[in-house]
Amino acid sequence: MAAVVVDAGPLVALFDQSDRHHRWAEERVEEMRFPLLVCEPVLTEAMYLLAGFWSAQEELMSLIEDEVIAIGFQIDEHFSAVRQLLQKYREVPMSLADACVVRMAEIHDGSAVFTLDSDFTVYRKNVRMPIDLIYPPFS
Repeated sequence: MAAVVVDAGPLVALFDQSDRHHRWAEERVEEMRFPLLVCEPVLTEAMYLLAGFWSAQEELMSLIEDEVIAIGFQIDEHFSAVRQLLQKYREVPMSLADACVVRMAEIHDGSAVFTLDSDFTVYRKNVRMPIDLIYPPFS
């Protein structure tokens, strides 16, 4: 599998066994090539959502330290493009983390986005191209 850009939802599901997508996320990660790519807004969101789970936050930081997850994006290098995405999808609305993930999908050619967020079925990369998604089946 090509590079995988990870959104916050699957990161949280991996560490929260009560999450309905926990098992699905674990199974998908086993199929992926490392490192998985994230951006700092996604990490911020995941850490916030895992605030009640100190051990999960620690495990997430260890994955970065062990280079299983890598920061694959510097927002200052793509600020204009991120801003354009936020403007384009303001009615959805699009979060900063989502805009960065879409931009990462644009700059990491052939990548797929690992997400639980259905908004990624609406978002487009490079203006009109659907984003390749690793997304749970509709239930």
